[in-house]
Amino acid sequence: MIVRDSDFVFKAPPQLSWARRVLIKPCAGYTLPYPVTTSARMLDKVIKGIREISNADILIADGTPTGESIYPIYKSLGYDFHHVLMLDVRDSIFIEVENPLTQFYAVESFWVPNIVLRSDFLISVSPFKVRGDSGRFSVGNLLSLLPVSKYQGDEQGGWRTLYELGIEKVLADLYYTLPFDLGVIEASQKLHYPDDDDPSQGDVEDYGRVLLGEPHEIDLEASQIAGVETEHLRLISEGRGQLEDQMDS
Repeated sequence: MIVRDSDFVFKAPPQLSWARRVLIKPCAGYTLPYPVTTSARMLDKVIKGIREISNADILIADGTPTGESIYPIYKSLGYDFHHVLMLDVRDSIFIEVENPLTQFYAVESFWVPNIVLRSDFLISVSPFKVRGDSGRFSVGNLLSLLPVSKYQGDEQGGWRTLYELGIEKVLADLYYTLPFDLGVIEASQKLHYPDDDDPSQGDVEDYGRVLLGEPHEIDLEASQIAGVETEHLRLISEGRGQLEDQMDS
């Protein structure tokens, strides 16, 4: 679903009503405001929509690429919501979760924060960002749930070992290992930045939309809007066929 941002009201899907714990994953790893990060305004809309149908515990969680505390960033971005628990993924217990794809693309298993596994409904809320020639939308937003400490390699911070494996393949594997229920792409503006993981150097244009739906599906729509062919989305489509074959065998 694509709507004008001025008309957007978050209407939680009916299945969220049975959830006891809802996890919202923003893009919040930088001190830079929207469109580099998810705006507090959009998160507030999502939270209010959840409260319309549920009294579930609401968690917001993310991590920084440096491995440092994210709480000062939450504060600088204006993330201050009533009865919402703000978490730093680095403080989680990490559990190794096997990739359900028998023919995985790059990663056989991921270290996943227990707060993800203990939540009943998972929502990715991301800006509309294009890095180089690849979209970084709902699925790409999931990368910073992974512990920097386990994937930084010899570098200080970052997910270097995953990039060395091919980040597009990694994101496809991550989609299947961390199945989020819903994606929200905040596309009031579109951000295009170079392929060097520095969104502060990007170009911004107005778009005035919000995309909402299953993460893979709305990411495909966003890629079409951006005019890019996002490789991890193509791999995800192929993986669906593989899972169907596994179920039939």
